[in-house]
Amino acid sequence: MAIVNMHAAKTNLSKLVEQALAGEEVIIARAGKPAVKMVPCTTAATKPNRVPGALKGKIWMADDFDELPEEIAAAFRGERD
Repeated sequence: MAIVNMHAAKTNLSKLVEQALAGEEVIIARAGKPAVKMVPCTTAATKPNRVPGALKGKIWMADDFDELPEEIAAAFRGERD
């Protein structure tokens, strides 16, 4: 884990980014107190591709899933507490 002060972080930003991308924890401190942690961003390019239908047969929905009970609808309309 690397802890660097703000001035050193400004001077060595590229090096610190490379360290963070390599998996090393980089902490930037202000007045000797840890302020921020640099971590790699997770983007769509680094996430695994989603496969349509991967959960088929693993999820169940009740037949009345789309039906809203009248007592709940009345509460939304402000007719009940």
